Amino acid sequence: MKHLLKLSDLTPEEITEILNLADQLKYDKKNGIEHKYLKDKTLGMIFRKASTRTRVSFEVGMYQLGGNALFLSSNDLQIGRGEETADTVRVLSRYLDGIMIRTFEQSEVEVMAAAGSIPIINGLTDYAHPCQVLADLMTIREYKGTLQGLKLCFIGDGNNMANSLIVGGIKMGMAVSVACPKSYQPDADIMKWASENGDFVCTDDIASAARDADVLYTDVWASMGQESEGNARREAFINYCIDDKVMGMAKSDAIVLHCLPAHKGEEITKDVFDAHADEIFDEAENRLHAQKAVLVKLLG
Repeated sequence: MKHLLKLSDLTPEEITEILNLADQLKYDKKNGIEHKYLKDKTLGMIFRKASTRTRVSFEVGMYQLGGNALFLSSNDLQIGRGEETADTVRVLSRYLDGIMIRTFEQSEVEVMAAAGSIPIINGLTDYAHPCQVLADLMTIREYKGTLQGLKLCFIGDGNNMANSLIVGGIKMGMAVSVACPKSYQPDADIMKWASENGDFVCTDDIASAARDADVLYTDVWASMGQESEGNARREAFINYCIDDKVMGMAKSDAIVLHCLPAHKGEEITKDVFDAHADEIFDEAENRLHAQKAVLVKLLG
């Protein structure tokens, strides 16, 4: 494991190792046990997209691991004024021990990994969100005790979250169903891979997707950068909401996850969100622990 670009690059064993280390780091933190594994290491954090959870969790995580984190807005770097990504990462590789980037194109993350000489972490692209899904898998395992054999149902836009949940779920032995409008399906190559390697279905039928699910998951209808599509997306996704009716289709002990921020009343009702807030905010907390595990694996 040299980088974290997308979950399809990792083996199930590598994912399990990250989750096990995340559990240990979470236990240590809650019990006051220091773990300064990255003393004197520095992580550069490049943001082409704004963030709450990604910035705070990586910055706090590096501090707790004994290292430092630099916030690098693309507006403040030459990369935001036309310098080639490859040239930027060649320079930063001379200063930093690792880079986390939150951006639009997956190709930019891949170029950085190819051109640089330090670990690159995908903090989010329009294609994938591996850090979030590692936290999701950690949370599911905390609540259910296992991942193998569970059914994970994603309802909403076939976006970066859907792409990464499909890969992470299938790799860890889960059945994965996705309910979305036909014109908003996940990446075709990912769906083909999932169909060939596990129990996977993509449908516009919410009832069949949610039936007997152990985990229900959703995300906003319009992600960052899609604001101009807001009206069209609200019309397309109007029925793709986790409400009491959908909860009744899943198992009685199903948990609900949301990567946040949530637009209550759109992709999830306020009542369902409030009823499952403990799970959702445990999931948000676990971004910190899962990412610390990734940092230790890559920079330690």
